[in-house]
Amino acid sequence: MDQTPLKRPQFFFTTAPLPCPYLPDRLERKLVTELSGSVADSAHESLGRSGFRRSHSIAYVPACPGCKACVPVRVNTKSFRRRRSLARIWRQNNDLLAIKTEARASTEQYDLFTRYQQSRHSGSDMALMGFYEYSAMIEDSPIDTFLVEYRDRSGNLCAACLTDRTSDGLSAVYSFFETNGTRDGLGNYIVLWLIEQAQLWNLPYVYLGYWIESSPNMAYKARFQPLERLCQTGWERFVPDSFLND
Repeated sequence: MDQTPLKRPQFFFTTAPLPCPYLPDRLERKLVTELSGSVADSAHESLGRSGFRRSHSIAYVPACPGCKACVPVRVNTKSFRRRRSLARIWRQNNDLLAIKTEARASTEQYDLFTRYQQSRHSGSDMALMGFYEYSAMIEDSPIDTFLVEYRDRSGNLCAACLTDRTSDGLSAVYSFFETNGTRDGLGNYIVLWLIEQAQLWNLPYVYLGYWIESSPNMAYKARFQPLERLCQTGWERFVPDSFLND
């Protein structure tokens, strides 16, 4: 008789409609599930390969009726090569010291996070986050999560990226950076650093969340070729019509 214990079933819920943070005059709904207990890591990995993202101890995926604008994408790190403008961004920022730390919040990070939100996402819910809410975003994770801080030669914090690690890659949960300084391309540099780190760790993918063609905040992800998208038949190579080799 099979004595293998039954796994806890994964329950899913749909959120109420809320204004879409990416596309004006649209509403978003999400399919969410809790990540907890001994199966949190395995559930997160399986859901991540199915297009889910993590926030705190929740995995979610867009479930907006009549809208398929959010496309899950990941970078194939084994085939990735930096081209032209991305190579220039790498050279311009490669003097930064990347420090991999535990996912712990600090007031220094929060100050940078606040400046970033006010510059890039003023009026959003995240722009209104207090330090306690920020700390929860950084520290509330049931899986293998770390924070990368990027500092200049004077020790100033220029950027940070909350990152999940799975058996097949790194997942960029949330990144923020200095927008009023002298450095250009910090957001792109963070992705380039994650790709290089994944290559060093022999991890085949960097998960970038959702590509949204009509959202400038999301469309940049098409630059990181070879890019793959999740469709009904699985992951496939993806080169958007709007992509221009640089």
